[in-house]
Amino acid sequence: MSDWQCRMVKAPLTALGAAVGRTAVSAQLQVQGSADWPTRRRAVAGLLGTAGAFLAGCSQTSQYLSSTPPQSPQTPLATTIGTGQVKAGLILPLSAAGNAGVAGGAMRNAAEMAISEFNNPNIQLLVKDDGGTAEAARVGAQQAIDEGAEIILGPLFAQSVSFVGQVARPRNVPVIAFSTDANVASAGVYLLSFLPETDVDRVVQYAASTGKHSYAALIPDNPYGTVVEAAFKQAVARRGGQVVALERYPHDKTAMANPVRSVAQASARADALFIPDGGDAVPDVAQALGADGVNLKRLQLLGTGLWDDPRIYAAPALDGGCYAAPDGAGYRNFSARYRARYNQDPVRTATLAYDAVALVAALVKTQGPQRFSQQVLTSPSGFTGIDGLFRFRPDGTNERGLAVLRVTASGAQTAAPPLRSFGGGSAT
Repeated sequence: MSDWQCRMVKAPLTALGAAVGRTAVSAQLQVQGSADWPTRRRAVAGLLGTAGAFLAGCSQTSQYLSSTPPQSPQTPLATTIGTGQVKAGLILPLSAAGNAGVAGGAMRNAAEMAISEFNNPNIQLLVKDDGGTAEAARVGAQQAIDEGAEIILGPLFAQSVSFVGQVARPRNVPVIAFSTDANVASAGVYLLSFLPETDVDRVVQYAASTGKHSYAALIPDNPYGTVVEAAFKQAVARRGGQVVALERYPHDKTAMANPVRSVAQASARADALFIPDGGDAVPDVAQALGADGVNLKRLQLLGTGLWDDPRIYAAPALDGGCYAAPDGAGYRNFSARYRARYNQDPVRTATLAYDAVALVAALVKTQGPQRFSQQVLTSPSGFTGIDGLFRFRPDGTNERGLAVLRVTASGAQTAAPPLRSFGGGSAT
């Protein structure tokens, strides 16, 4: 299984205190301006796979990528970014075909932008192109470490992360990778990505806080569905709830009839209904439930970040449904600055590269020789980036302070604000 976007103003990245016991680093730019906000994380499901699966997934989820692919450079891109003394490897699929290469190029741009906006940080990025393959990622990591890299940023795909970890771990070099497959996380190999498990936990937490205890679920029969099903069952159990009905369905109107009917028959015992799929499927599922006599207005509908899709907002049956996602202000500002700098829209994963580089720069500035130690990287207070609060768990996965958004015909509205602090508790 596997991998699953103005004007510049005066205050670039700032460190908020040197003590790890407090919120040690803020990678949040203080910016002004506005930009159209494309849909968030529509292709998280498409990223659940190898590079090949990524290409296939993105062909169906184009909102994830810029509508204006990066132009081919007239001269080769530099293999280093920045001139500082502390070196960090950056491994991306720059020469990969199709959407993977587009993502890699945009993430490299975002890394370059972070260096520029931090105002001459004492770091140098050693850029390595893995072409979307695990073996090239392993070679790139080995080269970066041999050249003095103290930390590796990337790669993007799950299998590549595993290969890089095998090289970096014996050398005690931490990795901050961008895969959304929690299976490749481990101590010292951290995932700075949007993990589906985090979406699920946040939206169930919100539902429980509003008095929901009995849950039904219709879950897509694909790798993404497998991940979110496990996370859903755990999240409900942690909060003392019960799952009264759960079925998997294929994305075919005829074939989904039986699982939908089964959940419809049990829905009278539920007060919330979880449908973790995207805009190409959820309206069909809702329509089928209605045809089976389910009053969707009686249930609290719940989704994941895949619900950030115009087709969801356009479906009246889904009005009032809730899903977890980052607050949009940071991304809107980032996207505007990126567009002004590169004359094109970023891909959604570009913020991950920006935040990774910003984090490294801030830790170098504030944390001294222990800057990339496990104690610093897994600070319970976490860090603040473009997409809000996040922290790394000791097992390499992450926790994010997501907002809960409510579906309306005019777009998403905030049902619950994002966390502004983890309160000092350990990330477990």
